[in-house]
Amino acid sequence: MKKEKDLSKINKNKVKSEDKTQNNEKKQKKHIGLLWLLGVSFICVGLLLFCQFYFGDTINDNTVFYDGTTINGVDVSGLNQKQAENVVGAKMLDTLDEVSLTFKYEDKVWEFSGNDFEVNVNIGEQLQEVMSYGREGNIFEKTKLANKIKREGLNYNISYTKLLAGLDNKLDELASKINTQGQFSNIEFKPDQEVMFIIQEPQNGVMVDKQELISRLDKAFALSKQVEVEIPVLPVMPEGEKEMIITDISMRSRFSTDYSTSSLARKNNVKLALSKFNGMIVEPNEEVSFNSITGARSEENGYQKATIIKNGVFVEGSGGGVCQASTTLYNALVLSDIEILEVHHHSLPVSYVPLSSDAMVSEGFADLVFKNTTNAPIYIKTFCDDKTASVQIFGVSNEDGETRKIRSELVEIIAHNGDKIVEDVSGEYSSQVLYKGEYTRVKYPKEGYETKAYLQYFKDGELIKEKEIRHDYYWPQDGVVVEGHEQIGQGMTIPESDVKLIPAQKVTDIHLQNVRNKFKTTYPNAYEA
Repeated sequence: MKKEKDLSKINKNKVKSEDKTQNNEKKQKKHIGLLWLLGVSFICVGLLLFCQFYFGDTINDNTVFYDGTTINGVDVSGLNQKQAENVVGAKMLDTLDEVSLTFKYEDKVWEFSGNDFEVNVNIGEQLQEVMSYGREGNIFEKTKLANKIKREGLNYNISYTKLLAGLDNKLDELASKINTQGQFSNIEFKPDQEVMFIIQEPQNGVMVDKQELISRLDKAFALSKQVEVEIPVLPVMPEGEKEMIITDISMRSRFSTDYSTSSLARKNNVKLALSKFNGMIVEPNEEVSFNSITGARSEENGYQKATIIKNGVFVEGSGGGVCQASTTLYNALVLSDIEILEVHHHSLPVSYVPLSSDAMVSEGFADLVFKNTTNAPIYIKTFCDDKTASVQIFGVSNEDGETRKIRSELVEIIAHNGDKIVEDVSGEYSSQVLYKGEYTRVKYPKEGYETKAYLQYFKDGELIKEKEIRHDYYWPQDGVVVEGHEQIGQGMTIPESDVKLIPAQKVTDIHLQNVRNKFKTTYPNAYEA
């Protein structure tokens, strides 16, 4: 028993000894860790004290600019960002009248002065960039760069492209005047040849290279406040497929009028006026004036004297027949669904088209103006023989199976007022009438008409839509009878006049129906009651 107790005691003492040894080892490791931590701390503190002592506030104060820093020649040392914005903005305002910009492109020149702009003082992004120098990267990079900045200073220039407010908008305006779309193929129109459309080589458009333009401005402003730059452009390739260009062109409409009974002079005038449009290409949204194209109706321009309507009477005048040319063109345009901006009717009905289908033109008074509202060019072909004058319009194809027709409608007859008697005070008709009671007729009264015209759309032969395009009043004309001016002498007798005075007209339903039937017989495909 005693032996067992002794062994137990020995074991306990052994365990205590081992625990004591382990505790001593832990204490030693702890002392070493504390010593290492204290050493590193001393080193860091020393380094920070060194940087603080050597560089002062250059890396501790991140809210102000380093000493020796200038922006566009303005010293901003020690200023914060807002203060720098104010002083730099004020300096720019003072020197704005020294700034000038000249842009050139081919033979075009655009000039601006600094006073055409406001100063943009919102330059915080650029100022932040300046302030970041020496404050980015690890501590050794900071101290090295900060030391350089402190010793040498930092001179920074903000380009006027950032300072001129509204410059970007002005550059966009210039671009809008220069940019052009590319045309995949230029089509040559030869209306008098068997092959009328010939495809030429593609033509590129241009687009202002705005990024390069700003870069050129920055470089120019770095050297002077008076800059002159050539506007750079990039080519714009045309869109589409070359093979589809011509296949998309077809005849949109055709229209002819008869002038077989006209004089040679009148035929000459119709042919001459229409020839001005032969081969014309009208671009999308382009407007065309008939009078501008045909020119003055003078002998110098090749026009001859022929019958015209003047003051409700058919008389001889220069350029007679030109209205038939404008009317033929007008109807072809309407059937092609081209927008008509201006059109006028005659004072009297004409024989070659139904009412509300004529297009009277007169220099300085009445014109035919149209606009190409399709999304592609239209091509005009005109040709005349001894009997007819014709116009054909080519362009983008009509919808499959779609055709158009002009329908005229006689709404009402406007009654005339009969004859009016005019005394020949000036003696103009003295060879025919001299004394009171002698009469000669100058003009018969003519009834007037209220008419409308409609453009009809057919699909596969069926009417699908109709719209009113004209509503005209052809006003009635009074008859004119001239009476002599002289008093008859004593004993003289005036023979009874064979001129029968015509009273005011009274229009009946029967007469209205007869006139409608007459018009329908003359133009069977145009008039409907």
